[in-house]
Amino acid sequence: MTSYRQPGVVLTDRRFTVPLDHGDPGGEQIEVYGREAVAAGRAGGELPWLVYLEGGPGFGARRFVGAQAWLGRAVREFRVLLLDQRGTGLSTPANRQTLPLRGGPREQADYLAHFRSDAIVRDCELIRQRLTGGAPWTVLGQSFGGFCAVRYLSSAPEGLAAVLITGGLPSLDAHADDVYRAAYPRVERKVAAHYARYPQDVERARAIAGYLAEHRPESAGHRLTPELFQSLGHMLGGGNGSHQLHHILENAFVRTPHGTELSDTFQEALRSATSFAGHPLYALIHEAIYGQGERATGWSAERVRAQFPQFDAESALAGDGPLLFTGETIHPWHFEVDPALRPLRETAELLAGRTDWPVLYDPERLAANEVPVAAAVYHDDMYVDTEHALRTAAAIRGLRSWVTNEYEHDGVRASGPRVLDRLLALVRDEV
Repeated sequence: MTSYRQPGVVLTDRRFTVPLDHGDPGGEQIEVYGREAVAAGRAGGELPWLVYLEGGPGFGARRFVGAQAWLGRAVREFRVLLLDQRGTGLSTPANRQTLPLRGGPREQADYLAHFRSDAIVRDCELIRQRLTGGAPWTVLGQSFGGFCAVRYLSSAPEGLAAVLITGGLPSLDAHADDVYRAAYPRVERKVAAHYARYPQDVERARAIAGYLAEHRPESAGHRLTPELFQSLGHMLGGGNGSHQLHHILENAFVRTPHGTELSDTFQEALRSATSFAGHPLYALIHEAIYGQGERATGWSAERVRAQFPQFDAESALAGDGPLLFTGETIHPWHFEVDPALRPLRETAELLAGRTDWPVLYDPERLAANEVPVAAAVYHDDMYVDTEHALRTAAAIRGLRSWVTNEYEHDGVRASGPRVLDRLLALVRDEV
C-alpha cells in the first residue's frame, strides 16, 4: 500500500485480487483497485467505512483533489473507499488494447459477461471482509452505482450498515426495450427545453448536421456523422449540460480560403465529448446491465428508436423541423465511428445477442429489507426514469425517498455535501 496526502485528506492506494468468475473462486483472478480517503489527522482513528460506487457502467471512481464536493462531507465521519469497479480505472482495465489478450470476440464477450452489478457486489463483499474484519459498511451509489446498491440489497444485505442512492434506482423487471421506450420522450423534452433556452441553436444544429451529412469529415480517426453529433444530447442530463452544449455549437463554423468549414475547435469538442476511449465498457455493456433471463437486449436503443421517427437525422434535414439530439443510448454505428470501439464490434454483437443473463434483483428479499436506505430521485432525470425509480422505491421495505427537481442527474457531484447530508439524515430518521 502507498499512502500520500492531498489538501485535507490522507489517501491510500489499495489493490485486491478477486475471482473473475465468483462461481469459480479458484479460477482466474483479476485486480480491483480502490483509493482510501480519510480526513487528515484521523488516519489512525477508528472510523466506519463508506464505499462509493460510481455511475456508468464503465467509469472508474471520480478522481478528487483533496476533500472536494461530497467527499469533504463524507470524511468528517467515514473512512471512504473510492472503488474502481472491475474493468475500469486501475482495476484490470478492459478495452481494445487489453481484450485481445482474452482471445477472439467470443472469448472477449464471455469475459465481459462477468462485469455487471452482480459481480461488482461480490467484489465488494470480498473487499469488505478484508478491510472491516466483517463489519458492515455504508454504500453510496451514484446512478449505475445505485443499481449495484439495489443488487447488494438483493444478494448480500448482511454486508450493509446503510445504503445511500443518488439518481440510481433501477426498474426491478423492465427489459431494456422498456427502459428506452420511456427514455426517448424524456430526451425529447430536454431537447425542447434546450431550444427554448437557446433558440439560435435550432438552425445551428441543422446546419452542422447538414454539413456532416454532406462531407463526413474525420477527426483523429473518428468519423463525424450526423448521428454522432446528435449523441451530444447526453450532455442535457447534467446541471450545466444545456449551457455546455450551446458553447460547443456556437464555435461550429469558420471562414476559410475554401469557404465555410467546420472549425477545428468544434470538431475537437465533438470528438472528445463523444469518444469512448476513456470508458469503453460503457458502450460494451450498457444495455447488458438491463439483461435478466433469456431475452436478448439486441441493440435495444437502436430498435426502439424506430418507434420515434422524429429522432431520425435524415428525415429532420429533409423537412424544416428541429434536429433532435439523442441521450444515453448506444447504437451499432458507435462501433464503426469510434476508433476505441471499432475493433470490438463483433464482441458487442455477441453481447447484444446473449440470452443467459442471471436475474439481478430479488423482489421478495427487497420487500423484507431491514437495511436503512435513502434515495434521491431527481424528478426531471433524463437518464433514469422517475416512474421506474419510484416503483422500485415502493418495493424496497423501509426505503425513504427524496424526490426533488432542484438537481439534475449529477446532483451529488454538483451539490454533493447538501445531497449527502439529506440522505444521511433520512437513513437516521432525522428528517
